Amino acid sequence: MPDQTADVHDRVRFGAAYYYEYHSSHTGRDLERDLDLMAEAGFSVIRVGESTWSTWEPEDGRFELDWLQPVLDGAHARGIDVILGTPTYAVPPWLARTYPEIAGERRTGQRNHWGARQEMDLTHAAYKFYSERVIRAVVGRYAEHPAVIGFQVDNEPGLQLLHNENVFQAFVDHLRREYGDVKTLNREWGLVYWSHRLSTWADLWRPDGNAQPQYDLAWRRFQTQLVTDFIAWQAGIVREIAPAGTFVTTCIAYARPGVDDPELTAALDVTAGNPYYTMQDGLALPSAENVTQSWTTTGTWTIFHSADRMYSSKQAPFLVTETNAGAIGGPATNVPAFDGQWRQVAWAMIARGARMIEYWHWHTLHYGTETYWIGVLPHDEQPGRVYAQLAELGAEIKAAEPHLRGVVPDAEVALLWSNESKRGLMGQPSLARADGSGDPGSYEKIVHAFYRGAFEAGAPVRIVHDSQVAAREPGEVASELPVLLVPALYVASDEMLDWLRAYAEAGGHLVLGPRTGYADAEARARLEVKPGRLAEVAGVDYQEFANLSAPVGVRGSGLEVPEGATATAWADYLRVSGSAEVLAEYDHRALGAYPAVTTAVAGAGRVTMVGTVPDPALAVALMRWVAPGEGDAWRGLTGGSVTMTSATNSEGRRLRVLHNWSWEPAAVTLPAAVTDVLGEERLAGGATLELGAWDVRVLVED
Repeated sequence: MPDQTADVHDRVRFGAAYYYEYHSSHTGRDLERDLDLMAEAGFSVIRVGESTWSTWEPEDGRFELDWLQPVLDGAHARGIDVILGTPTYAVPPWLARTYPEIAGERRTGQRNHWGARQEMDLTHAAYKFYSERVIRAVVGRYAEHPAVIGFQVDNEPGLQLLHNENVFQAFVDHLRREYGDVKTLNREWGLVYWSHRLSTWADLWRPDGNAQPQYDLAWRRFQTQLVTDFIAWQAGIVREIAPAGTFVTTCIAYARPGVDDPELTAALDVTAGNPYYTMQDGLALPSAENVTQSWTTTGTWTIFHSADRMYSSKQAPFLVTETNAGAIGGPATNVPAFDGQWRQVAWAMIARGARMIEYWHWHTLHYGTETYWIGVLPHDEQPGRVYAQLAELGAEIKAAEPHLRGVVPDAEVALLWSNESKRGLMGQPSLARADGSGDPGSYEKIVHAFYRGAFEAGAPVRIVHDSQVAAREPGEVASELPVLLVPALYVASDEMLDWLRAYAEAGGHLVLGPRTGYADAEARARLEVKPGRLAEVAGVDYQEFANLSAPVGVRGSGLEVPEGATATAWADYLRVSGSAEVLAEYDHRALGAYPAVTTAVAGAGRVTMVGTVPDPALAVALMRWVAPGEGDAWRGLTGGSVTMTSATNSEGRRLRVLHNWSWEPAAVTLPAAVTDVLGEERLAGGATLELGAWDVRVLVED
C-alpha cells in the first residue's frame, strides 16, 4: 500500500460521508448507483462507519462486520479512497442497559439520559473495555483493504465536562501530583478567600457549585487532558493493527469545551475539522456589523478563520471531514447555499491549507435527529442542484490538481491563540451580555475582532498557539511573521510575557489587545502594573477598565480612522507612562481622557496597545496601519465584495484565489500575468478579470 501519510498533505481529496447502513432498503444496485454518481461528480474519498456501533455489534460479543465489504470494494473499483471510523462516540443500547454506570454526569450524581450520543464517561473502565474490543474488530477486519487510506477515531470529542465520581477522584490525584500538598494548593489558589483553605485532600469540594477561578481553570484544563488521552489511546490501538502508510485522525468541533487542539492532535498524523457556516447572505460582503457566532459561524471572515484554526493545530495542512452540503441545522433552519457558494467556500479552504473537502453527507436521512440536515442527495435521492454544483467543483479540483501540490497558505500577520486564556475567560468572563451577565465567549469575541480586521484589510493571518511560539526563538518568529496580534492573552506565564517582549525587541511589531498580561498562569490577577511585564516596553499602563454598554466613537490621532468607527464592549483606562505615541482617542466626555490606541518603539521593533474591542471599521484601519502590504499590488484588490487570498505550491509558484461575495458582478485589474487554473487561460498583467455573482477564480502567477 502506498504511503498515505505523505500523500494526505500533497493532493486535495473531494467527497462526502457515506452511511450505506442508514438506508436499509437499499439493494446492491442502489449501492452501485451511489458510487457511480460519486465517481461522475469527481469524488475521490468517502468516510464510513463511525456512527453505528450497534450495527457493527448488535449484541454483546456478536459482531456483524461484512456489510461494509461491498462499499469498500465498490469504492476501490472506482478509484475512491476510504477513511474508516471507529464507532466509539455512539454507545449501543445493549451496552448502556448492561452497564448504566458508564453514563457521563454533567452534574455530580446526575447521570446523562440515553437517547442522543456521547452520553458516556469516556474514562470508565467498562466503556473502554468494550470500545477497545469494537475498535480491534472493525479495524482488524478492514485495515488491509486497498481502499482504506486512513482512520478516524471517535467523532467530535470533548462535548461535555464530566462530573463522575471516578473523574473527580482522578482530578484530585492529578492535583496531588501537580502541587504536592494542600499547603501549596492553598497558596497557589488563594484558598484563604471565603474560608476555602484545605486541611486534607478530602476537603476539596465538587466542581458543581465552585466559584473559585483557579479551581475552575484547573478543572477545565484537566477535562481537556482526559479527551486528549482518550483520543491518543484510540490512535494507539489503531496503529497496532493498521498497516504502515495509513494515517490516523479525529474530526474536531473546535468550540467544544473538552478540546485543546494542539494537545489533541499531537498523537495524530493530520488535523481534521468540521466547519459549518451560515450560507446565503451569511457569506455576503460587506458583512453585517456584529453577528453572534454559534456552532455554525456567520460571516465571510469566519470561513477563513475556521481554516486558519485548523491549520494552527499542527501548523500543517488539514482535512475538512464535514461541512455544509445542503441546508444544515435542523427542521427550522433551512438556508441552502446560493449557486456558486459551495465553490467559493471550498476554494477558500483549499487556499488556506485544506487537503480534503468532504461534505456531510451523501444521502439525506429519512428519519432521526438529523432528518433535515440536507445532504448531497435530497430526500427523493435524485441528483439535484446540490449534486450538480458539487460535480462542477469536483471537476475543477481534479483539473487544478497539478497546481495544488504542497500548497502552503501565505501569512503576513500572526495571531496568538491561547486555549488557556479561553478557559480562563470562560470562568471569569470580561465582556457582558445584553442582560449584564458575563459572556463565556469573551475570549473569542475579543480575538475575532482582531482577526476580522486583518481579514477585511486584506492581510493574511497565521494563527499560532502560545505553546507553539514559546518553543521558538523570538527573533526567528519576528523575521518570519513581522506582526503578532496578541488580544485577550489573559492567562500567561512570566516566561510567555517575557517572550513577547523579546519578540518586539528583536524587530517584531507586537499588537496587544484587551486583557493581555492581566493574569498569571493560575488566572490570578498580577501584582505588577498592567499589561503585566509589558507596560514598560509598551510605554503605557492602566489601573482601571470599564465595560461599554454602547459603542463609543473613536477619532484618529496619528492613525487614519474612518468616520463612524467605534470602540465596543470594553475600555482600558490607558495612561502614557513612557515614550508611547497616541494613535486614536475616544470621543467621550470621560473616556476622552484616555487613549484608545498607542504605539511605542521597542528595541528594533514596536509595541502597539489597543485598549478596546475595535469594531470592524476601527479594526480594519488598525490592521492597514500595522500591515500595509507595501509594494504588494495584489493586496489592493481586496475591498467591497472582492477578496484575494494567496498560497505557494511545492514548485514555488504563487496561487491567487479571487472571490466575489455578492450578487453584483465585479471586475479587477490583474497586477501580473497569470494562468487561470480553472480555464487554462493565460491572462496578461493589466488585463481586466470579470467576476460574476458569487464567483471564484483560481490563478497561478506566471
